[in-house]
Amino acid sequence: MSEISAEQVAHLANLARIALTEEEIEHLTAELGQIMQAVEKVSEVATPDVPPTSHPIPMHNVFRDDVVGDNVLSPEQALSGAPESDGSRFVVSAILGEEQ
Repeated sequence: MSEISAEQVAHLANLARIALTEEEIEHLTAELGQIMQAVEKVSEVATPDVPPTSHPIPMHNVFRDDVVGDNVLSPEQALSGAPESDGSRFVVSAILGEEQ
């Protein structure tokens, strides 16, 4: 099992141009050590006979098929709730000072 030292954490912080206090270095040394132990445990069980997976259970599509139906709105119905329209289109005010 490989361990990370406080000197290695300080060196990495220096390479990343991150100023760390001694307390932060101690804290990060412990945290990085735990992370490395977790990775080592996963590496122990990740053998060639275990296929890599992105999800522990099979995924399936939960959406319905996209089917065209008979529920088409007329232009009047579509524009009925619009704050502003010109009879056949939505009217949207210009933004950012753009003129039309």
